[in-house]
Amino acid sequence: MNREIHSWWSPRLHRDMEIVVYGHYGQALLLLPTAAADYLEYERFLLIDKLRPLIEAGKFKVFSINSINSESWLNRKMHPRDKSIRHVMFNEYVYEEVVPFIFNHCQSRVPIITSGASFGALHSANLFFKRPDLIHGVVAMSGVYDLGQYTDGYWDDDCYFNSPEAYLYNMPEGAHLDALRSYRPIHILSGQGDYEAPEASRRFSALLNLKGIPHDLDVWGYDMPHDWDTWRKMLPYVLSAKF
Repeated sequence: MNREIHSWWSPRLHRDMEIVVYGHYGQALLLLPTAAADYLEYERFLLIDKLRPLIEAGKFKVFSINSINSESWLNRKMHPRDKSIRHVMFNEYVYEEVVPFIFNHCQSRVPIITSGASFGALHSANLFFKRPDLIHGVVAMSGVYDLGQYTDGYWDDDCYFNSPEAYLYNMPEGAHLDALRSYRPIHILSGQGDYEAPEASRRFSALLNLKGIPHDLDVWGYDMPHDWDTWRKMLPYVLSAKF
């Protein structure tokens, strides 16, 4: 399996940002780390090994990037306003730097599917629902889609526009909703085991139904905890069965 590591100085984040690429060709899968983890997290926890057959078959080309959650919502020493600003910068880094890198690396404007677990689920969903013109779909695992769960009571416009439950609920009819209602692979998954929050996925699914956005909700059993063994099962299953 081809594996490449790239990095560049991000003018939006003002720091070096790494990205690892797995595979030669296929639909692009962009992985967002959990919590404050790095671009090699999915490899370190053996999820990339589980995806190896799909990668080697050319079904998916996988890209994994760093998070900056330790420089935003998970940093107890930062002012909340600075955290929300940093979150917006991260979005811009993905849209303006990572997406063009993926298109260039694939030598075409390939469909990009975002995916992540836990906090990575919120990021992957948010990146898709904000910019369906750039991101084609999402596989979100074990997520909470209300950013307020991470802000310790702080709220501003940047929080609102990065909380999918908030801005989707109030999104008016128009081209943006029409794009989300067109054929898109949208998969919301959760276990029901220890530390999972399946009610968050059900609530988000109900909102998508309310807005007429087609999607799959898949709630797994009570033997599926909020941990890597669950996600090592979920992601290969969805990518094999649904794509």
